[in-house]
Amino acid sequence: MSKTKYDRQLRIWGEVGQAALEEASICLLNCGPTGSEALKNLVLGGVGSITIVDGSKVELGDLGNNFMVDERSVGQSKAKSTCAFLQELNDSVKAKFVEESPDTLIMTSPSFFSQFTLVIATQLVEDSMVKLDRICREADVKVVFVRSYGLVGLVRVSVQEHTIIDSKPDHFLDDLRLNNPWPELKSFVETIDLNVSDHVAHKHIPYVVILVKMADEWTKSHSGGNLPSTREEKKEFKDLVKSKMISMDEDNYKEAIEAAFKVFAPRGISSEIQQICNDTCAEPSSNSSDFWVMVAALKEFVSNEGDGEAPLEGSIPDMTSSTEHYINLQKIYLAKAEADFLAMEKRVKNILKRIGRDPSSISKPTIKSFCKNARKLKVCRYRMVEDEFSNPSVTEIQKCLADEDYSGAMGFYVLLRAVDRFTANYNKFPGQFDGGMDEDISRLKTTALSLLGDLGCNGSVLPDDLINEMCRFGASELHVVAAFVGGIASQEVIKLVTKQFVPMLGTYIFNGIDHKSQLLTL
Repeated sequence: MSKTKYDRQLRIWGEVGQAALEEASICLLNCGPTGSEALKNLVLGGVGSITIVDGSKVELGDLGNNFMVDERSVGQSKAKSTCAFLQELNDSVKAKFVEESPDTLIMTSPSFFSQFTLVIATQLVEDSMVKLDRICREADVKVVFVRSYGLVGLVRVSVQEHTIIDSKPDHFLDDLRLNNPWPELKSFVETIDLNVSDHVAHKHIPYVVILVKMADEWTKSHSGGNLPSTREEKKEFKDLVKSKMISMDEDNYKEAIEAAFKVFAPRGISSEIQQICNDTCAEPSSNSSDFWVMVAALKEFVSNEGDGEAPLEGSIPDMTSSTEHYINLQKIYLAKAEADFLAMEKRVKNILKRIGRDPSSISKPTIKSFCKNARKLKVCRYRMVEDEFSNPSVTEIQKCLADEDYSGAMGFYVLLRAVDRFTANYNKFPGQFDGGMDEDISRLKTTALSLLGDLGCNGSVLPDDLINEMCRFGASELHVVAAFVGGIASQEVIKLVTKQFVPMLGTYIFNGIDHKSQLLTL
């Protein structure tokens, strides 16, 4: 069923990603336009089940900014109406609703949240954010906080630890090991003669072979046996490759010159992967996750069979070559990748045995995927919201407030928090009701200044026009902002649920006044 239904997205996150989505259970707090838009994208994408929590009734004003309610819903439960609309979009999603205020539920039934994979918390004030974050951390439930406020939006992921095997980076160097060939690749390269007199044969030698040979020739003729590192040496190396060309139409040599930078790449694993291997979690214990058990195996592999390198990926790109050479090369790369996988599998089984777990509890396909992506692993850890609020990163906040590029985003971040203080004091949002605008502006200004003091930024001030705008917004949710911010939030949810791509590692602020999207590290 889902093969044809979700065909286009399967090309992005594959069947494993789709299966993770179809098993996910998502809870939405508050189904105003921001929440409804975020959930709509997930319902269309095929999440397993949704639960909408909202205690309010549909009012006439909701018809102006929320497509998930209509005239017939006025006076009805907002959660019930939104749930029915969303169910129509995809009948294979299980949809439920709870007519209760999220703030009340957070206070009275913290255990309610432990049944979900992830909670999308929209339009919550600071106090509820802190409490929900604490509840979800303890229950190991992921949270995405989302807020749209006039022309401003905020998205913040919160999860203790999120590990990613398939991070799908935009640009990544393919794994050819031209700078560190293994014995079988070396032997194969030695069987091919670059000085072959047959022109056709000469222009069909794959660039992998040319570069491994040239790198070998280079290290033999240069002291220390090092590969080219300075700009002059790199140019000299490319000229050396060029000198082997017989005629100007040899595409394989052009490819070799273009790919020469792959020879200059540093050997071994990157500092980021080294950091993951050195993480305290990489010391396995009986409650280690599968990811950390495999990292422990990787650490052993790099020091032993890998000889400083991660398992080989095993695929090679298209290149100008005779069919015979290309197929032989393909076989050599595949055989090495398979041997590396078997060595890793053995190490994973041994570690599982050592920590008292079933040696086959991590499946072959999982280990295979880990080996294939071993150079692209990512670990994301997020501060608790409470920690961010009570121990602010003073230097970061001051730096952003003083930086022309970031002062707007940081100003709105501070004002969103000032608005929550304002509400706690005056029982309404600034500018929410007609009249008293000037009074609200000066009250918000005072609140923002005292908040800046608490954040350790005593000397800082916020521009008057930002404060005026914040009051003019009157806590309204504009559909256009809600749809955009809800879209960003649903994208983060998909990354977290599928464990593919890398979720945002800070507080995302959308400034609809000058159309800027920025991440703040708080």
